[in-house]
Amino acid sequence: MARQAALPKDVEKHLKQLFKKLPYPVPVIVVIDKTGPEGITEAVRGFVDLFRPLSDKITFHEMDVTDPRAAAWGIDRAPALLFDPERYRIRYLGLPLGEEGRTFVETLLLVGTRDSALSAQSRKILGRLADSRNVWVFVSATCPYCPQQAVNAVKAAVERPDRVSVQLVDIQFNPDLAEKYSAFSVPQTFADDILIAQGAQPEELFMASLEKMEPQTIFIPESDAERIETDLVIVGGGPAGLTAGIYAVRSGLRAAVVERGTLGGQVATTPVVENYPGFARIAGKTLVDIMVAHAMEYVDIFPNEEVMDIVLSPAMEVKTNRRTFQTRAVLLATGATYRRLDVPGESRLAGRGVSFCSTCDGPLYRGKKALVIGGGNSAVTEALHLHHIGVRTTLVHRRDHLRAQDHLVKALTDAGIPVLWNTQVKEILGDKKVTHVELFNHKTGETLTVPADAVFIAVGYIPETRLAQAVGAALTPDGYIRHDGFHRTTVPGIYCAGDVEGGYKQIVTAVGAGAGAAMTIFEDLSHPYWTRS
Repeated sequence: MARQAALPKDVEKHLKQLFKKLPYPVPVIVVIDKTGPEGITEAVRGFVDLFRPLSDKITFHEMDVTDPRAAAWGIDRAPALLFDPERYRIRYLGLPLGEEGRTFVETLLLVGTRDSALSAQSRKILGRLADSRNVWVFVSATCPYCPQQAVNAVKAAVERPDRVSVQLVDIQFNPDLAEKYSAFSVPQTFADDILIAQGAQPEELFMASLEKMEPQTIFIPESDAERIETDLVIVGGGPAGLTAGIYAVRSGLRAAVVERGTLGGQVATTPVVENYPGFARIAGKTLVDIMVAHAMEYVDIFPNEEVMDIVLSPAMEVKTNRRTFQTRAVLLATGATYRRLDVPGESRLAGRGVSFCSTCDGPLYRGKKALVIGGGNSAVTEALHLHHIGVRTTLVHRRDHLRAQDHLVKALTDAGIPVLWNTQVKEILGDKKVTHVELFNHKTGETLTVPADAVFIAVGYIPETRLAQAVGAALTPDGYIRHDGFHRTTVPGIYCAGDVEGGYKQIVTAVGAGAGAAMTIFEDLSHPYWTRS
């Protein structure tokens, strides 16, 4: 591998400004294997060279994996990065490329300030830790969700260096560790070899999982959160929510976007977006970054916060896991979640070969066999992506024709990806990971068991309507939020936009819905329709 010449000038300038504020030195031990593949060592040195000139507070010290000090720090593999190892136990096993560059930068900032930047709630949880926690977070350079979980772990280690040690494991550099922990989907988090989380979590939920040593699905604040007054709370930071935020603020409203997961929603994990106006082809994550950067110029965004409750009277309030918003209106842009097959083995082997994100997990299966389940645009896009990164891919569809757009079907045919028609999954088999899939051809009546290392499920989405139902908003027979065509739900002051209200499930229609909803809300707050005679 050839060394990279330099960071983009704007990125270099931004990082220099960030690192200039560091009050403490950040020594980074760079562990290499001088007897290993020359290309990897060269890549490590090239990566480090990008950061050397950015700050005199950040220093890099190269060490061979055979050095006794590496063993003393518990390192027996390379490449690895150790951050201020005399003070913290934070190690990155691999090289933080791609999405993991964000983890690397945030770790440097946290170690350089010696401040975890945790919320009061999170500090309180970690303050109760009486025993040590050895945390392993499995990540991938292609996973946009991974930095959130990795940084959660780093924050815990900075806050409680006496109790928490962290290993961030890049599965592409360390497939043996992924195999050992059956971590075939990222991010996955273990503490003392116990699985405590699958997927990215809000900060407080991560800390609660770390304390309880088991996955936590809800966090209830122990005291009143900060209170913020605003005109509009937008729940959901996907294309609809971000666009609504822009248009609401431009209309003169005070607005806040609250997102419990990754900004951008499903778009963030879409390998390629085609024909979004202005872009013939663009990576989903790149499009999301552009949208988020634009939205941040206008609207306050609160990432990694989950809305726990919406109170309608006497004054409308939105309560999250961190704070309370007093608001005049709420826009539900909560999107949709992946639809499951509901077959034996699907839940048990989730993260162990069963996946819903080829961008996140696909690279682990290069040279291996995967089945993609589904017949729409998402399924064909997933199959094409896996095929192009070297995964031996077969599409499984329950019908005799695909619902995907013609150009995607043609690309699938041109790529020579086989399709099993009229076929459904009956069971996903395997002990610690996926090994076989039992299929049923409902046309021939034949049942067959085929070997597979992974199953990628792309059979549609279920609208996220929990909050809508909690406030009493009516749903359509298909389970989407019912609205009047102008994004008003059946509850005054509650609106909806995007995939949660049905429609075409396209990014461009979600963006249009977000803009339309914001303009309706502006008009209604100026002249409330529910008070008109």
